[in-house]
Amino acid sequence: MTEAAPPAPSATVVVPDSEAMEQLGRRLAGLLGAGDLLVLTGPLGAGKTTLTRGIGAGLHVRGQVASPTFVLARTHPSESGVPLVHVDAYRLGGAGELDDLDLDFDGSVVVVEWGAGLLDGVADSWLDVVIDRPRGAGGADPADEAPAVDEAPAADRGDDLLDALDEPRRVTLTAHGPRWAGVELPLGPSSGAS
Repeated sequence: MTEAAPPAPSATVVVPDSEAMEQLGRRLAGLLGAGDLLVLTGPLGAGKTTLTRGIGAGLHVRGQVASPTFVLARTHPSESGVPLVHVDAYRLGGAGELDDLDLDFDGSVVVVEWGAGLLDGVADSWLDVVIDRPRGAGGADPADEAPAVDEAPAADRGDDLLDALDEPRRVTLTAHGPRWAGVELPLGPSSGAS
């Protein structure tokens, strides 16, 4: 009889505003090093770019971290020598086009927005980061929302503008692979590990 693999460690936190989302990114950066891959999933304006901006600040990268919507990928050198590669995979037609970007997965911290389903086989360890945001105004509790689908209009999505809206978000991190075995995910005092 074969033993089942242990469940992937995961944790969820409600992030009240964009400042807290950026702080979460800074805390996450404290765990990251060369070869780490994060796949960010969430609807338009969920806070994917804001989280990545926090990761960049935590890694002490040079240059402004902004959505690479039209350039597809930006590399930000860091003080440590391990660059942050920020990818927006929304306009990519499949895993082959992502492969054509010739990203340095082994020597960088790679954050891929809109990357769900495009990174199979790229790494044996990664973090899935799912960000749910309420739909509509009024600050509805994101815990009451159904999980959001990664959709956006084909026109310019304006992620940076929408990320700036201060509504609570629910962030769920799920670790996959041996790299994350035994690592406690840094979600802060309001987190609930599962």
